[in-house]
Amino acid sequence: MDMTPSAGRREWVGLAVLALPTLLLSLDMSVLHLAVPHLAADLRPSNTELLWIIDSYGFMIAGFLVTMGTLGDRIGRRKLLMFGGAGFGIASIAAAFAPTPAMLIAARAVLGIAGATLMPSTLALISNMFQDARQRGTAIAVWMSCFMGGMVIGPVVGGVLLENFWWGSVFLMGVPVMVLLLAVAPALLPEYRDESAGRLDLISVGLSLATILPIVFALKELAKHGPQVPSLAALAVGLALGVVFARRQRRIADPMLDLGLFRVRAFSAALGIMLVGAITMGGVFMLVSQYLQLVAGLTALEAGVLLVPQAGAVVVGSLIAPRLAKRFRPEFVLGFGMLLAAGGILLFTLADVGNGTAVVAIGMVVASFGMGPQGVLCTEMVVGSVPAQKAGAASAMSETSGEFGIAMGVALFGSLATAVYRNVLAIPPEVPSGVAVEARDGMAGAMSAAGRLADQASVLAPAREAFTSGLQAVSVVGATFVVLFAVIGMVVLRKRSQPEPELAACAPEVTAA
Repeated sequence: MDMTPSAGRREWVGLAVLALPTLLLSLDMSVLHLAVPHLAADLRPSNTELLWIIDSYGFMIAGFLVTMGTLGDRIGRRKLLMFGGAGFGIASIAAAFAPTPAMLIAARAVLGIAGATLMPSTLALISNMFQDARQRGTAIAVWMSCFMGGMVIGPVVGGVLLENFWWGSVFLMGVPVMVLLLAVAPALLPEYRDESAGRLDLISVGLSLATILPIVFALKELAKHGPQVPSLAALAVGLALGVVFARRQRRIADPMLDLGLFRVRAFSAALGIMLVGAITMGGVFMLVSQYLQLVAGLTALEAGVLLVPQAGAVVVGSLIAPRLAKRFRPEFVLGFGMLLAAGGILLFTLADVGNGTAVVAIGMVVASFGMGPQGVLCTEMVVGSVPAQKAGAASAMSETSGEFGIAMGVALFGSLATAVYRNVLAIPPEVPSGVAVEARDGMAGAMSAAGRLADQASVLAPAREAFTSGLQAVSVVGATFVVLFAVIGMVVLRKRSQPEPELAACAPEVTAA
């Protein structure tokens, strides 16, 4: 007889409270890109300062996710969530009214650190509030829908705000949400912490940051400038310190990250599949956004509106995944969803220079709908396959996998698209050599160079053809990548319901129950 307690009204209302900061975090990741021209005109940052304004938020989130997930297990997940909410609200006000680029960079960094406390805390609390596996799957679907939907509607919300207010208004969205969170969290959200956890190892914290930050930096630089000495050196340093971090976790009594969790088949396989999904969708979405604006000629707001149906597809795919998993094996729902997503990505190969917006929009809807189950079911596998006291660390690993995946996707697929672009680009010989060299740097460079010519089409037409060829090549590689891991995922997870000795070692009390 199943004695697992079911969630009641309080837990479902609490889920709505947890969904709000999740939606806000994903909005904050995508909305700034529209505000960049406005804040650049007002604050006049240098190119380096502008890059740090954009990147500092993502760097800090990626760097502190593992630390904050482990810290929540030790001091209490609700307590960490409230601390992070207060910090996020204060940093949002500071960013909105920042008088200098340096102040804005600092505020964005604090926003990232606060965001790193919110993401694993919300997911770990969901695992505590919804102990029934079916209810937990539905709750995670709602949580994932808010996160993915916010990424897509961010440009639309940002466009509306920037048409009516100043650039700082995009940061003030977080203030009322965090005030609401602080007001109702003590009444609606339970507190949970691991009573047996030891002290947080500060050396491990430092090694974690020294591992993740250089790797994320290297991936971003590789995406922007290709292989260069600084980015390759940063990647090597990050990987080397990662080895030191892993060895320390095996040696100390109270590790910051229990590497034994990776011996659980469902945990490690689900993390790997999430990484693949993030790599593919991160790289493809970046190229699709550029195609709509640089090739199809849409404004940022028009491109955002065109991709709104994608948000609806993510929500629908995420919400129906738990229902389908009740009738069919979850790994089959996951695998067939990824195969459907691969079909949507392949539609991009039909896009051309003259009329590709409809094909791209439909492809994004199909791909997003197919990837919806992947995000929900893999997250549920990650959280549900570990003991309750490890939920915070597991949630942080889930989020870190997504952050790394997006950065890797932008770097890998961006490099592939650039290589195809340069190989295909055919500039007429009568075009000045300086203009031709600038056009070879990328589509943005081609548009800038064409502005100096009377016959702009002589550069823009071949550049758009070359960029579209790059998008088509990435689509084929990305779809193949997704199909491969869909099959691997179905095979590896086929036996995940069988008892695993590794799981018993991690959670003897769960096995006994």
